[in-house]
Amino acid sequence: MSVVNYVTKESLEQMRGELTELKTAGRSEIAQAISEAREKGDLKENAEYDAAKEAQGLHEAKIAKLETILANTRVIDTKDLDLSKVSVLSKVMITNMKTKKKVEYHLVSEKEADLKLGKISVTSPIGKGLLGKAIGEIAEIQVPAGTLKFRIEEISI
Repeated sequence: MSVVNYVTKESLEQMRGELTELKTAGRSEIAQAISEAREKGDLKENAEYDAAKEAQGLHEAKIAKLETILANTRVIDTKDLDLSKVSVLSKVMITNMKTKKKVEYHLVSEKEADLKLGKISVTSPIGKGLLGKAIGEIAEIQVPAGTLKFRIEEISI
């Protein structure tokens, strides 16, 4: 079963650009490295050739993974978001009920997640626990350290 990734139009264009780069310049660089290694003699004992071939395999795997992600990606227009409940691509201000600390998270696809920027994946425990909640609701989220309780304070784009 494939996971559907919901992204903005900008993120989709960024992923397409990355795929194009991998397929063109990336493949070209690897082909050049293999060619140079092949010129150095016997392929059975050529560590440089083996390394270049391994790099080629990893590169092709990265291309295949990105193609799969793109095939399962759907674009969401932020104008179409329902701000009455937490959903993918919404920003949510929450209060940790234990520490009373407020935090804002932007719920994004797994590919876009970056905790340093406050972007968490909708497939993470906290992301899953916040989805579908409305302002004022308490989300009880099971994490490895125990159960966390968050109150939804604000939902925005």
